[in-house]
Amino acid sequence: MKIGERIKNLRLAQELTQEDLAMRADLTKGFISLLERDLQNPSLDTLVLILNALNTTPAEFFAEKGPDVVVFKPSDRVVIEDEDEPGVTREVLIPGAQDREVDFLLVTLQPGAVTFKEKSHYGDECGLVREGQIVITLGKDTFRASKGDAFYFTSDKKHWIENKTKARAQILWISAPPSF
Repeated sequence: MKIGERIKNLRLAQELTQEDLAMRADLTKGFISLLERDLQNPSLDTLVLILNALNTTPAEFFAEKGPDVVVFKPSDRVVIEDEDEPGVTREVLIPGAQDREVDFLLVTLQPGAVTFKEKSHYGDECGLVREGQIVITLGKDTFRASKGDAFYFTSDKKHWIENKTKARAQILWISAPPSF
């Protein structure tokens, strides 16, 4: 772990100059420069002064937390194909849904394919038809949606989606809370 590099990143994130940090911590700009290049090691007291000046604690500073992932590549996707859902492919676009508030899926339905007939549950579901046409069944009601159409429903009724056409259908599907 490079302490100087971490200090520099915190300083830059707060848009502080080395001089600003030095003044806040009652140190010299030269010392901060040496520290950030890992040419100087701070004493524990000096490190605490710097971390206070950067509005962080030693515990936060030394926590082994990786950077937040913002962009997810196609190679990060989790593909789910279930033999109980022939012709339906789900791609979890943002893995790690157990740590998130929503699921974001790319669902492809081959001609005649039907998603699970889910029982009512707590939550909301919405999406965008990217390709083809689908039929959404909510309880006893059905709704048709075509390419470019968006949909939204609460999950308080038995529900599923079908592709009743002879062409592939694809939807971006968002559900909250996550179910995958």
